[in-house]
Amino acid sequence: MKLKDTFKMSIVGLSTHKSRSFLTILGIVIGIASIMLVMSIGQSAQQLIVGQIQSLGPNNVFVLPGRDAGFSAATLFLDSLKQKDYEDLQNKNNVPDVLDVVPFVSGAATISYENEVQTKEIAGTTEKALKAFNLEMQEGEFFSSADVDFKSQIVVLGGKIKEKLFGESTAVGQKVKIKEKNYKVIGVLKNKGASTVSMDENIILPYTTAQQYITGTKHFTQFVMVASSQESLQNMIKDTKTVLRNNHNIDDPEKDDFSVRTLEELASTIGTVTSILTILLTSVAAISLVVGGIGIMNIMLVSVTERTREIGLRKAIGATNKNILMQFLTEAVLLTITGGIIGIILGTLLSLVASYAVTTFAGLNFPFAFSYQGAFWGVFVSSAIGFIFGIFPARQASKKSPIEALRYE
Repeated sequence: MKLKDTFKMSIVGLSTHKSRSFLTILGIVIGIASIMLVMSIGQSAQQLIVGQIQSLGPNNVFVLPGRDAGFSAATLFLDSLKQKDYEDLQNKNNVPDVLDVVPFVSGAATISYENEVQTKEIAGTTEKALKAFNLEMQEGEFFSSADVDFKSQIVVLGGKIKEKLFGESTAVGQKVKIKEKNYKVIGVLKNKGASTVSMDENIILPYTTAQQYITGTKHFTQFVMVASSQESLQNMIKDTKTVLRNNHNIDDPEKDDFSVRTLEELASTIGTVTSILTILLTSVAAISLVVGGIGIMNIMLVSVTERTREIGLRKAIGATNKNILMQFLTEAVLLTITGGIIGIILGTLLSLVASYAVTTFAGLNFPFAFSYQGAFWGVFVSSAIGFIFGIFPARQASKKSPIEALRYE
């Protein structure tokens, strides 16, 4: 028999029992759809996060206390970044390629207005944070360098915390209380939504005010350094490390009590995390493929039993064991490939719906990403499952004696 004839007979065999064929591949459809959904959402999330990080500007570098603290709450308790470091890093004689240095003092504080009370994160910084993080004012204004110098008791509120404290009322000009002291609200930031650099829930104020009246510390949580150009970024990083090592009396780089992170490193770290999560979730979804493969083998064995007389008749008119084996094996592979294609289409549609839902209801610009890798593995794995789990039933069919098969009732 020609391969074309085997293919045609397999299609006829499957189309004769449409309902059973569909139920047989249901496990494959669910498994492939799940894998497509997980991989697509994983890629979308990675694109979203990396895009937000890159929106900070390719010239920004983060200087953090502690050698391996990274971007975590641990930095709140480390005190290796001092005022002298801040002043020396701003000095063009020390770091010629630096454009701006934006310091941050972080911590938690309870803020209240009349009967409304919220516990939120404070961000003590300078007027340069507005430009460095592309922040926009919804109302009022940001504080000035003079406010930093005079430790002014003023605050700028994130959009969401303003809504929680003041609702629809105007916040600018009102007084809020933090640690039993009154602070004048001079501005409100526009909401940025769920973003890597969102300050929607933050209380922003001069870092000198934060250190004096709220945290009671003299150190910084981090510095954000802006290079004059992307080409000078590495030189700035090198000079930054030299300044900090000299200030901290460090001769061995292995003993650094600070870390310098670029946006590329941050994006790479997040990309690695999302990739690992995607692999783990995909592995869980792949279990249904094994279950689906076992289901296909069982149904194919039932099909072989039901079609015993057909097998006997085909052998009686000249079909070989190889012809019978190829027919049933082709049917199994066709079933799983069809299930894989349906799964890819279904998973893509679900990913599209998920992307639309997140964008609409969560306020995120969540991109839709079609996973070509997922589509390739979907077809490949479904074909492999059909072949692996179809071999045993096909061999059972090919071994049947034509005489015994024709006698089968």
